[in-house]
Formats: sequence, C-alpha cells, structure tokens
Amino acid sequence: MSGYNLQKAVYKNDDGETVINLSKLFVGAEGTLGVIVEAEVSLVTKPEETALVLYCFDSLVDAMEAVPEALEFDVSAVELMDDEVFRLAANSVEFAQYAEPIPDGTAASLLLEYDSELVDDFEAAVAATNDHFVADGAAFDVLEAYADEDQRDLWKLRKAAIPLLMGLEGDPKPYPFIEDATVPPEELAEYVGQFEAVLESHDTSAAYFAHAGSGTLHIRPILNLKQQGGIEKMRSISDDVTDLVLEHHGAFSGEHGDGMARTEFNPKMYGEGLWTAFKQLKTAFDPQWLLHPGNVVYRDGPDDVGPDSERGVDADMRENLRYGADYQSVEPQTTLDFDDEGGFSHLVELCNGCGTCRQTDSEVMCPTYRATKEEIQTTRGRANMLRAAISGELPEDEIHADRFQEEVLDLCIGCKGCKSDCPTGVDMAKLKTEVKHQHHQEEGVSLRERLFSNIDVFSRLGSTFAPVSNWAPKVPGARRVMGELFGIAPERKLPEFASTSLVSWFDERGGCRLAPGDARDQVLLFPDTFTNYIDPSAGKAAVEVLEAAGVYVEVPADLAPSGRAAYSTGRLDLARDRASENVDALHDRVAAGWSVVFVEPSDAVVFQDEYRDMLSGPGVEAVSSSAYGVLEYLDAHRLDDALDEAADPGSLAYHGHCNQKATNKDHHAVGVLRRAGYDVDPLDATCCGMAGSFGYHDEHYGLSQAIGSLLFDKVDESPAERVVAPGGSCRSQLGDRDGAEKPPHPVEAVADAVAR
Repeated sequence: MSGYNLQKAVYKNDDGETVINLSKLFVGAEGTLGVIVEAEVSLVTKPEETALVLYCFDSLVDAMEAVPEALEFDVSAVELMDDEVFRLAANSVEFAQYAEPIPDGTAASLLLEYDSELVDDFEAAVAATNDHFVADGAAFDVLEAYADEDQRDLWKLRKAAIPLLMGLEGDPKPYPFIEDATVPPEELAEYVGQFEAVLESHDTSAAYFAHAGSGTLHIRPILNLKQQGGIEKMRSISDDVTDLVLEHHGAFSGEHGDGMARTEFNPKMYGEGLWTAFKQLKTAFDPQWLLHPGNVVYRDGPDDVGPDSERGVDADMRENLRYGADYQSVEPQTTLDFDDEGGFSHLVELCNGCGTCRQTDSEVMCPTYRATKEEIQTTRGRANMLRAAISGELPEDEIHADRFQEEVLDLCIGCKGCKSDCPTGVDMAKLKTEVKHQHHQEEGVSLRERLFSNIDVFSRLGSTFAPVSNWAPKVPGARRVMGELFGIAPERKLPEFASTSLVSWFDERGGCRLAPGDARDQVLLFPDTFTNYIDPSAGKAAVEVLEAAGVYVEVPADLAPSGRAAYSTGRLDLARDRASENVDALHDRVAAGWSVVFVEPSDAVVFQDEYRDMLSGPGVEAVSSSAYGVLEYLDAHRLDDALDEAADPGSLAYHGHCNQKATNKDHHAVGVLRRAGYDVDPLDATCCGMAGSFGYHDEHYGLSQAIGSLLFDKVDESPAERVVAPGGSCRSQLGDRDGAEKPPHPVEAVADAVAR
C-alpha cells in the first residue's frame, strides 16, 4: 500500500450514491491520519491442507518468465528465492539442513503452494505444473512436499532470507529501501533485467526473494550506509527504480508502506493533482501535522498546507539513518573471540530493530521480555544500549558501570535463544558475558559470583559431607545468613547433595560392564557438577543406556569442571583456564577415536560452542567436534537402534534445554524417545526461568518464577502422562512447583523403556 487509498475510500455504490469508507483510508495510512482505538476485523479461514512444490531454474530471468504461467494454475502462493539465499543457508549452522535438498546450479527457484480451498487432488495439480515447467525444460528440477514436516522445512528456508542476508559480515548490507516495489507479474522478467542494469551502473548487487505471484519482489541492494558514497547510491538507485516502476505501471510500495524511505518519491509516483489531495487530506485529519510527519506525505515548505511551522516539511531518505556517514564506534579489546561475528561492535550492530525479540508465542527468545513486557528486556533493547555505549552516545566507560549492568544486562539470563531465534543472529548471551567480564576487571567480583562460579568446589564438599550438608541449611537462621552473605532467595529450594557421586558409583561397580573388544564405540562420560554431585541417577541411566547400545564407557575422575558456571558469571579467566585444562586432558583420547558425552546440556554446549570462543587451535576444534549430549550422541550415530525397547512405554512431555535449541541440537532427544516407543509432546516453551544460578538470586526470584509460569502452563496443557527435561536447572524449577515431583532426565526415560 502506497499513498492514501482514495480510490477505495470514496466510491459509488450500486445505487449511484457516494460512499465514504474510513477503514479503507486508515488501513495503510501508517498512523498519519489518526489513532485506531478499536477495530473489527474479518478472519480468513485457514486451509485444512496444503502442498508445496519448488521449481529450480538456471537463471533469475527464467524464473520470472515462469511466474505468469504459474498463476494460470490454481496456486495460492508463488514465492521467489535466489542463489544468494541458498548459498548463505548452506553455510549456516541453523539453516544448512533446509538448503541441503536444493540442487546445485539453482540460480533461482519458485515455491508454489496449493491449498484445499482451490485444489481437490494435490498430486494431480502438481503433475500438471510439472508437465508444464519441467517437461518443457523451463525448470531443470523440482522438489515436491506433501507432508507437513517437509513443507515446514521449505517455508523455513524461504523465511530465512532476511536473517541470512542481514547477517552478512562487514559493513555492506542488503538494505530494504526499495524492497517493496511492485509491478504486474507479466512484466517481472523485463523489470528484473532492467533492475540488474541499474545495480550494475551503481557497482553493486542485490538479493531477490519474496512474493513473485503478486509482482512484489523484495530486492535488497548491498550498500555500505556508514559511508556517504553508499548513502548517495541508495538515493540514486531509488530514483532510477521509481522510473522503472512507472514505466511498468507498478507501485513503489506494494506491501510494507511508504515510511521515511519512500515518501519523498510519492510526488513523482502520483503526480501533482493526487499529491496535493494527499496533503489536503492529511491536514483535514491532522491540522497540526502531529502524527508521523514525513510519512506518506510531506510539506513543500512552511508556507504549504498545514501548520505555520517547520513540522512535516520535506522528506529525505538520507536522513534519520540508524548509522550514517558520521557514525563511529569503538571496538573494545575482548577476551572472547568475536572474529566469526566481525568483531564485538559488528555483532551489536547486527540488530536491525525488527522486533522479533518481542514475540510471545513461540521459540525461546526472549524469556525476560515475555515475563516483563519491557523493551529494555528484549535483545533489541539491550543491543540498542550497547550500540549507544560503543558509539559515544553514552558517557565514556558507562558500559562498565554498575547501573548499566543492573538495568541493561543483569536480566539477560544467557539462554542463547537470540543466537538462533533473532533474524540476524544477535548473540546477546555472548555479548553480556564479555561485558560482565570487563565489569569484573574494573569493579571486582562479588562474593555471590565467586560462590556460583566455583559451585563445583562447594558441590564436592557438599557431597563429601552429605547428609550433614543437606541438613545444615535447614537449621533455623541458616537461610537468613545465606541471604545476607550471598543474596540467595529464601523461597528457593536448595538442591540436596548425593552422598555417593557418579564417579564413586562408577568406580564401585567396577567400571564399564562391556568389554572394550565387544563395543561398537567408546566414550568418556563427562561428570558434570550437577550430575556428579547432585543427581547421579541421570548419569547412571546414561551409563546403562550406552552400555545397552554397545558402547564402552569410562567416567574420568581427573577432569576439570567444564567452566560453564564460571562462563555464565562472566569470570572468563577462570572459565578459560578450565577449558584449557580439559582440552589438554582430552585431546589425545579424542585423537584416538573417543567421543566426549554429556548428561547436562549446558555443559555439552559450552564444549561445543563457547570453548571455541575462549580458545583456538586444532586441539579445541577436535575436542569441541567430538562433544555430544548423551541423546544427541545416540541419535547422531543411530546407536539406539541396538536397544531392546518396550513396545508402548507411554507418553512424555519433553521440555528441551535452551542452549540445545540455540545450537540446533534439541531434536535429537525427541527422535530417540520416539524410537524408544514413547508418544512425545515437544513443548513449545521458552526458558524455564532458572538459568543456572539466576533463579537462586533473591532479587531475581520473582522474575524466575514469572518466566517459569509460561512453561508450567505448557506442562499443564499437555496430555502427556509425565514430563522429562534434560537440564538440571529445568528439572529443579519444575520440581519446585507445589505438589510437583522433580521430573527425570530423558535418558532415564530411555533406560526405563530398555529395562521393561
């Protein structure tokens, strides 16, 4: 929608009477005419069934020539993806699996959707389009998707276009200033050819994707808007493209609206008569031009229609840019490696303000926003504050001040959801850890952070002196002292230590009960702090399941803690020392063919992901690449096929760990549980709210519970008989509910199925 929709707002009815429909005027007016306080909306019935087919073409122009032909069939959507999207997806950890089926040499593709409202026989409809496009040689290959899962994968690839493009390294980015131009579908091929010539004349290129069926291609030229030359190119390209759009009888905005990027070209697009009418309409509804001045319409000067002021005068797409030629940022010296992200400042600047982190209905990101509904608790809010700090908008060294830590970063719980859910991959957990480390260097480390960063030491002592250590916190006054010394919430149940650690149990049983020569594989089961000293039952189940799958197991007693606790508290020197110890200890074993397997997901991910940020060299790469969560290991190697499992062990609600979701590891557990015979309901829930030590903090207890309530609701709504969760913190949070039992680790559920 561009301009004001006068044609639909004022019309003659069948009786020849003039009708004014304000809804047609206000929808698409971008808030420039008034504020909608109440609206009645029409709902469209969602088709019960759909099918997708993707056609692969040798060139972008070939794909565009096929669009009007595709529309002759009963399709409900025709979407474009080009080779740039496929290339970026193939090199992305998150999206590579979705790009894998795309044939080599695909320069562009058209994704056609059929729905049951228009088509009765999907296979017959697809066969007809195949005969037209593939048999005739227009497309060189085709992918068909009838199953819901296969269709979801294709749509995920299509929707990945924006995050993949905005995640390009370096300052040149594919910017959305002309991405909404629309021309008739039958003119797309010629239009795209001319568009390519415009880009070539400006010495740049672009990515092409989106709604080919409606003639609305989202074309994003790659420019550096931190340089004046790039800004001027943006303006020049827009001027040339508006000429093309007019030539092809199109619209400069077919979907996203005019905004500040396109409004200045509306006089050219609509002509003097309509432009004057637009300004008069704006003045009639908003005499002082208070509402979004400079959007849709602008005034040619202070003497033009409207108030006797400068408000709403002129519109220039080169102004009010997020960066601009004057933007400068300071690249801080960091302890973590930010090379893959292009540097600390570049990772901050990846945030484009889209607001996906304000979603409340799916994925993980952003749990603190979901509980508080406060902008500062979004990834965007934190990124904006970090950008203000590194660009000099905030006082020098403000980023290390206590106030900045408390108001901006403390409530980031390090779930890593933004690493995968943010369209541009802003990894706020990594940024927070680096800044927190720098804060420690400036201000020192609190007593509570010393406690939790060394929780392995206290847990070992607690296990050694159990059950006395479990009784001590229950002594009258003990919790008050803990609150005063360490800021631990008195309402939070404390974990109880096991009197026999996992390492001791394994040693007492005589080690692995499978002879090395009879084993299919060999693993080291890492004795993480929680499993070793607090919940050995999950570790025991892991040993038994691995043995049943034909795997030789060792539980080494001489490894350092993983460093997860130290990393999460921002004590990077300590975390790096522990990572280095483990890499040195494990490198030779890994080189000999051993894998390192973990019960606790956060420890697995710190090996797989954060170790690479703290250390470099072939040793850490080898160890990180050989690290697996226990069910990830079984699934990746299909070792669970050897298990003698029950036919119908029951149903489970599965709450995955945030860190595993962020690194695309979460699906492995679901696969193993289903092959074990369980009916699994994977809960679409955000973080549990514990986040390691976060839920123990007195000042964070209420927020922890508020976040947890979002998960509790999902558990209560699930029809499953019981819930399982791989994270120790998650199990503690779920077990702390009134009347709730602490749920088991999913590997314990697999062990139950094997034992029956």
